[in-house]
Amino acid sequence: MDTFASLPLKPALLSAIDGLGYTSMTPIQRDSLPPILEGRDVIAQARTGSGKTAAFGLGLLQQLDPDEIRLQALVLCPTRELADQVSKALRRLAVNIPNVKLLTLCGGMPLGPQLASLEHDPHIVVGTPGRVQEHLKRESLHGGGIKMLVLDEADRMLDMGFEEAIDDIVKRISKHHQTLLFSATYPDDIRTMSGRVQRDPVTVTADEPHDVPTIEQRVVEVEPAQKADVLARILSHEKPDATLVFCNMRKDTESLAAELDRRGFTALALHGDLEQRDRDEVLVRFANHSCSILVATDVAARGLDIAALPLVVSYDIAHDVDTHTHRIGRTGRAGANGMAISLASSRELPKIKAIEERLGGTIPRHPARAQPEGKKVLNLAPMKTLVIDGGRKDKMRPGDILGALTGDAGLDGKDIGKIDVFATRAYVAIRRDLANRALERLRAGKIKGRTFRVRPLG
Repeated sequence: MDTFASLPLKPALLSAIDGLGYTSMTPIQRDSLPPILEGRDVIAQARTGSGKTAAFGLGLLQQLDPDEIRLQALVLCPTRELADQVSKALRRLAVNIPNVKLLTLCGGMPLGPQLASLEHDPHIVVGTPGRVQEHLKRESLHGGGIKMLVLDEADRMLDMGFEEAIDDIVKRISKHHQTLLFSATYPDDIRTMSGRVQRDPVTVTADEPHDVPTIEQRVVEVEPAQKADVLARILSHEKPDATLVFCNMRKDTESLAAELDRRGFTALALHGDLEQRDRDEVLVRFANHSCSILVATDVAARGLDIAALPLVVSYDIAHDVDTHTHRIGRTGRAGANGMAISLASSRELPKIKAIEERLGGTIPRHPARAQPEGKKVLNLAPMKTLVIDGGRKDKMRPGDILGALTGDAGLDGKDIGKIDVFATRAYVAIRRDLANRALERLRAGKIKGRTFRVRPLG
């Protein structure tokens, strides 16, 4: 019963699932897909990495009619990053369904190209609420034929102030549609929203419990003035391959990342004020191991799917228990061991007590040990990123870059890391001690017979 073949899915979707290597359904897929395929409204509690995108993606593609040239499915996401991830996942699931047009419509991107793309109605739109609302108001987007509305990461959309935009969008689209609401947490305002936008929803709480033994939680009691010293000591002692550090305020992500950089670490800040290109580059560098510490706000980190994350640090204690739970759930995935450390000042200890009450036990306290004074010790990430000013529009593929580096540049394949190709630029991670050599060779040589500008990032 846990296999996708047990569901009444189109052969094209079952073939795509096989091609992606999916064998059995995750708990959220197993419990939500049957009512979704029956056309029921569903409210599901599901964290990032639970398989929720495939759950609603299979549901919307099952009822999609590619021959009907009109907007049939709308997916709303809190951030551009998550919208991009969802769009890519839907395209992979729709690979065997011909002529499916999917558009990603997000704020912070130029309006002109989006308007040009909307001259012919898409079948599916994935976007952020503000930009989707704008297109519906302009009537450049037509919502009268929508069969399914998906609210992904609904709790974060409310946190970011999108409640009025979502309500307005619901009023502007077909009244007869199926609504799926996915949320990592289940506060009262989510229940209230469900009451407004859903009809008799099926409630699914199939989130897999974290394997407690794989996640070690610690509380370090330390006053704010000493937190940077203590964090530096923890990072130097634990030496994790990747660390996600949470701050509650945007401005603190920048100042803490700069302080860690000053102390010899490779750290970057991620927050909502970043331009899209800057955000892309931060995430590329963290994913390809040319940045080992990401300092982020909860909202900015939402939607990131980081498979291997050995350490999560709450530099500031989360405002509520659900947010804390979501933070620690990012480590210790897929059976790997993980550690979650909370740096708590005396004023933050009541928040720790609330977390412990929810967990039903105490979190071990560890003494605060600061980094010893002395010369700066370098704890640099193992890779460095090179930017190539060419991308998909130049017909560039990862294999072309790999070929240039292992051919003319003379690098060994094992010294080359992740390669990401965007529309107009590409990023390649090189072993740090070989990055300058690779840069010189790429500048002197060619990729696909052409010369491209190449520069180091960071």
